[in-house]
Amino acid sequence: MVTALRVLQQDNWDEWYDNLIRAFGGAPESAEERALWRELTERDRSIGAWDGDRCVGTAGAFSFRLTVPGGAAVPAAGVTMVSVAATHRRRGLLTGMMRRQLDDVRSWGEPLAVLTASEPVIYGRFGYGTATHHVNAEIDTTRVRLTVPPGTDAVRLRYAKPADALDACEAVYAQLVPRRPGMVARIPGWEQLWLLDPESERDGASPLQCVLAERDGEVVGFVRFRIKGDWEAAGPKGTVVVSDLEALDAPAHAALWRFLFDLDLTSRIDARRRPLDEPWLHLVSDVRRCSLLVRDSLHLRLVDVGGALEARTYQAPVDVVFEVEDAFCPWNAGRWRLTGDAKGASCDRTTDAADLALSVRELGAAYLGGVSLAALGAAGLVREVRQGALAEAAVGFGSAVAPWLPHGF
Repeated sequence: MVTALRVLQQDNWDEWYDNLIRAFGGAPESAEERALWRELTERDRSIGAWDGDRCVGTAGAFSFRLTVPGGAAVPAAGVTMVSVAATHRRRGLLTGMMRRQLDDVRSWGEPLAVLTASEPVIYGRFGYGTATHHVNAEIDTTRVRLTVPPGTDAVRLRYAKPADALDACEAVYAQLVPRRPGMVARIPGWEQLWLLDPESERDGASPLQCVLAERDGEVVGFVRFRIKGDWEAAGPKGTVVVSDLEALDAPAHAALWRFLFDLDLTSRIDARRRPLDEPWLHLVSDVRRCSLLVRDSLHLRLVDVGGALEARTYQAPVDVVFEVEDAFCPWNAGRWRLTGDAKGASCDRTTDAADLALSVRELGAAYLGGVSLAALGAAGLVREVRQGALAEAAVGFGSAVAPWLPHGF
């Protein structure tokens, strides 16, 4: 029987992490990857469930800052490394860890909790809604052509060793974080994740390569990728496996994608976890031959409804009273009046009549502007009490760019 939930201690990390690895199938990680995750684990924000002297459950929370509509970087607990030993299922262990964790997040004064789910079905019952999506693409570069905008030819590309280019790449990423909701400011040490390159995890592809995009001597974009060679009777059919690609403007973005399209001995680009509104989608000659697959990405929970709704701005004026249902975090339940616009917002308790009724899960899904409140209303998940309130709120909650989480955690 589980006897305790305890904050993770340094001496217990190996057993704690071994329980996590076993819960996700048991495939061993490289020594360098394990060492980096040991370093990145925030032990005072991580808990373990112990049955006697055995670790049977894990959960952690990184101290992230998440970009929200309006550009603010809001404190958010990055829920991670959640596992329950197969021997201890169906005993309420996960519920107990989620209860403890959300209580902790509230005590830390963080209005949001976010996660990426191994299985989307798990976290809805704890109030998490799917707030961002991404697209995976497999582009047939023998059949698809790319049209580039003016200025693309002025961008200079050059190869660089990934380690040597790391600071330049991180500087580009940092400039992009405030521009798009859902992006996470890098915690010191996290940049090292992009240099992990054990041969055992390349699936037959090359070592990691990096190309920088420059204009007037300044780095304005980069791509990190691998080449997976393959041949058939007719000739080469290698794949470009994109690790990540970021650019500060349209010409730099197009120059990097054109480079990937033109790589010798390849006939396909495999790009995963890309934004739903990425510009290259409008530059290709045949989007059907890009084999697009949309997937859920960031799951978000409002830990403090008032604080979270005040932290973002709204693209059109809103004045709406929400009746919020939140059985798991009852301090959020009840009526809240949100008043806001593009300059700021306030959100306070009220006894006024409700305009919209919904659960905290739907509020989390709509929070970053990527999921429409109107769409949730059409699904029967948001109830309109005052006629017209749903359309008004849906416009205000929207985002000019699709929210996007560039990487998992």
